[in-house]
Amino acid sequence: MTTPMNKNGPGRTRRRAKGLAALALSAVLALSGCAGAGSFTSGGGRTVTIAMVSNSQMQDAIKLSGEFERANPGIKLKFVSLSENEARAKITSSVATGGGEFDVVMVSNYETPQWAADGWLTNLAPYQAKTPGYDAADFISSLRNSLSYKGDMYSVPFYGESSFLMYRKDLFQQAGLTMPDQPTWDQVAQFAGKLDDPAHGHSGICLRGDPGWGETLAPLDTVINTFGGRWFDENWHAQLTSPQVVKAVNFYVDLVRKYGEPGAATSGFSECATQLSQGDTAMWYDATSAVGVLEDPSASKVVGKIGYVLAPVAQKPNSGWLYTWSLGIPKTSHNPDAAWKFISWMTSKEYIQHVGEKLGWSHVPPGSRNSTYQIPEYAEAAKAYGPVTLQAMSTADPEHPTVQPVPYTGVQFLAIPEFQDLGTRVSQQISAAIAGRESVQTALEQSQEYAETVGRSYRGNQ
Repeated sequence: MTTPMNKNGPGRTRRRAKGLAALALSAVLALSGCAGAGSFTSGGGRTVTIAMVSNSQMQDAIKLSGEFERANPGIKLKFVSLSENEARAKITSSVATGGGEFDVVMVSNYETPQWAADGWLTNLAPYQAKTPGYDAADFISSLRNSLSYKGDMYSVPFYGESSFLMYRKDLFQQAGLTMPDQPTWDQVAQFAGKLDDPAHGHSGICLRGDPGWGETLAPLDTVINTFGGRWFDENWHAQLTSPQVVKAVNFYVDLVRKYGEPGAATSGFSECATQLSQGDTAMWYDATSAVGVLEDPSASKVVGKIGYVLAPVAQKPNSGWLYTWSLGIPKTSHNPDAAWKFISWMTSKEYIQHVGEKLGWSHVPPGSRNSTYQIPEYAEAAKAYGPVTLQAMSTADPEHPTVQPVPYTGVQFLAIPEFQDLGTRVSQQISAAIAGRESVQTALEQSQEYAETVGRSYRGNQ
């Protein structure tokens, strides 16, 4: 992903990003605090404080972190593990305001190029060059580019993902249904209707409804895109009440309300992962990284029963997103050298191999390194989903996310500083519609007002 188009000039958007972060700070003060980074341990070493998202692959890293500490006796690791929404808010607030709580932060291809331009992240290229065998060129090129600013990487991928549709092969076979390699959304809705069985505790499909720009809006934006919708036209006029967006959002809301999981308005990635892994839903459209849960025999009841196909489409032929959870070092870190030691361990080829051998190949962080897919054991374990994941990642197109031209980049997000606030506000409206508290029309009319406020700020300097 390239640096986002910015017609206000860098100063204005950076000030706005800092202002949004400051507002976010007040919302996260109630969260559990953490010790100041850079403190000395009783043994004279240094504590490296890491803010992470509490997804399954990150929890695996925490389980294995004792091995890193034993190999690096002068470094003590302290993890702050939060849900996706909490992590985004707390990390943004800390980094933007120079809080200094963290030495390592988990960010994505949304934040990295923007924060690098703002001077909030440490350039990792010198560290990579000085680390024997690290091989930054082995990272999948689309991710490497999306995490770079002016040619240098400012965070490195722990795992990468696109999105695809996951479905119960056994239920489809029992119902006499055949899943295409790339279904249309109309076909998915038909399948969901036939497989929905609330009397026996089974939903036809699970879709995110939990508010958050990285929760509900992630899958929903891909639906909007493939239906031909867009957030703004080329001149930054908001388009959230256009016929294409209205049709897409009505489709999504109707689908999850009719055939979706119970409590859909509060369901995010983790909740849907539980639904499918425990056999409580027939389909799930979400991140390719979900295989870490679904194919784990210790956590899933449906191992070997899941099929994987490309993201459903309508008008636009490829609709999967491109995303990565990556690790960066804030400029305010007190221990950047020790922080890099940890980051280089957690994102190395050796770590990936070790996870597969010790925890099982379904636990391997996917989609970050090309070499992962050349490991024979992983290739065998991932034969049902590995090729589909790579195909989805290679066809994701952040530069051309929808049918019509747009002034922004990004598939499941807009790569502009305002999107954290704008996306969160819009997601709250959509979640309310899913919950039945307001109509889709009302939700989109309010969302249009939010978006138009942002659009006017960009049109001001045209």
